[in-house]
Amino acid sequence: FVVTGGNINDCTRFITVMEAIRVPRLGPGRPRIRPDHVLGDKSYSSRAIRTWLRRHGIAHTIPERADQVRNRVRRGGHGGRPPAFDREAYKHRNVVERCFNRLKQWRGIATRYNKTAQSYEAAVALASLLMWA
Repeated sequence: FVVTGGNINDCTRFITVMEAIRVPRLGPGRPRIRPDHVLGDKSYSSRAIRTWLRRHGIAHTIPERADQVRNRVRRGGHGGRPPAFDREAYKHRNVVERCFNRLKQWRGIATRYNKTAQSYEAAVALASLLMWA
């Protein structure tokens, strides 16, 4: 996870989060740094994010915002094709939202009493480990 200020938009840190992914393998070898598929909400529906995912060969399911649909339709043939969207895959995004809701049950995490980013990260890591165990 990447900690940011409360006034920072999540989509601005997307690439930072994706580059921080390190999933260790069970056997020998380097950790995995690229997920098989990314599920995101409409806030991640930007051309820059979709281009970055395509360039790195990562499949994604991100719904298109209404203003993007209107602009694409307004441009006609020059607006391009709509991005592919898999409704069945998108239904699995609720796992992420449920995780956030469980983390917010910890009062210190929900209200962010910690003064430093380092202590807040430690609190989130501890809560995550306790949820996982």
